[in-house]
Amino acid sequence: MWTFTKMHGTGNDFIVLDGLRQAIDMTPERARALADRHFGIGADQVLIVEAPSHPEADFRYRIFNADGGEVEHCGNGARCFVRFVHQHGLSRRNPLLAEIATGLIELHEQDTGEVVVAMGQTRHGPEAVGFDAAGLESSPCGDDTLWHLPLPDGDEALLSLVAISNPHAVQVVDDVASAPVASVGPFIESHERFAHRVNAGFMQIIDRQTIRLRVYERGAGETLACGTGACAAVVAGIRRGLLDSPVRVHTHGGTLQVSWHDGLLTMAGPATTVFTGSVDIDELVRQNEARHAA
Repeated sequence: MWTFTKMHGTGNDFIVLDGLRQAIDMTPERARALADRHFGIGADQVLIVEAPSHPEADFRYRIFNADGGEVEHCGNGARCFVRFVHQHGLSRRNPLLAEIATGLIELHEQDTGEVVVAMGQTRHGPEAVGFDAAGLESSPCGDDTLWHLPLPDGDEALLSLVAISNPHAVQVVDDVASAPVASVGPFIESHERFAHRVNAGFMQIIDRQTIRLRVYERGAGETLACGTGACAAVVAGIRRGLLDSPVRVHTHGGTLQVSWHDGLLTMAGPATTVFTGSVDIDELVRQNEARHAA
């Protein structure tokens, strides 16, 4: 039996597991069974709090997508992570240093109830996101380079490539509400040119400090909000010369604020606990495998 807490950050929802007080042996099969919205608990990602291996970190923060794959970072999940640690009495430190796959991030729970996450360093271009740019047209745009990716309908997506621990491909659209996220999103997310797949962002510029955003997440599909996606969109917009920091990012699940000054990238937003429970993980996996075998 595993105890869990269901949480969300602007609608991006998570199953959070305490790997310090109980033994959590996560596998892709277990993550998929937990995240299943019809036959499991349901979530975009499964988060695990563990003891760190880095000497400066307070905890290790692991993230599994709904498809069972482990990924490098999740910004909305990071806000829920620190809220979980404080609510469950695992630490009183504020800010916290959390170890992720690519380094350390700082998490600060504010008196207002919001959480500020120092998101780490950004990297740009094909090498940063594992993108094969051979033979593709590119064009300069401010301090950025746009990569022209042909789409099945004969059009092309002009992509900014940004890594914020995990890879993002951001395009600007006229109207995010009517953007072809359901069709173009999965095409880009699983395109063969991206060695590790990619998070596909669709950004509408409202003014120089406001955007609307939808993201088709790698391994999760479109989510109500994506924290690293919000950061990637803001960085791309600033590098293109379209935005000025700080930027309000409106998503289907709520609003985030992203700042990027002198290389320091921060994101602020809410973190909400929904309910707690327990689950027989082996029985849940058995039921899931039986359905797929039928």
